[in-house]
Amino acid sequence: MNMEITTRMSDQVERYLDLAAAEAKLTAVNMANVDTPGYRTVGMEFSSEMRQAIEDVEKGRAAHSVRVADVDGLIARPDGNNVSIDRESLRLAEAQLRFRTGVALLHGEYQRLLDAIHADK
Repeated sequence: MNMEITTRMSDQVERYLDLAAAEAKLTAVNMANVDTPGYRTVGMEFSSEMRQAIEDVEKGRAAHSVRVADVDGLIARPDGNNVSIDRESLRLAEAQLRFRTGVALLHGEYQRLLDAIHADK
């Protein structure tokens, strides 16, 4: 028998972790293409994606696809590539921090559930 215990908070944190992982993947793709002529940096707006994810959880909807777009305002090199390793390194560090935060939040939520289960002992 497979029993799954979830809460609204755990579902929201799950979406948060998915978005943090998606952000890290986008950053890795950008970094991998740093020497690709004509490559344009892509990204996502984390805060608006998270707002949408929370709304999806509240309304019981499946996770939506992350909206990815070219990043405007970056300086292109003569070959047309606009990837900045410094920018991408910072974005990767932010995504890693978000992921660690999400794991800590999820751990806290499951600890709260375990405490409630064992409260009468």
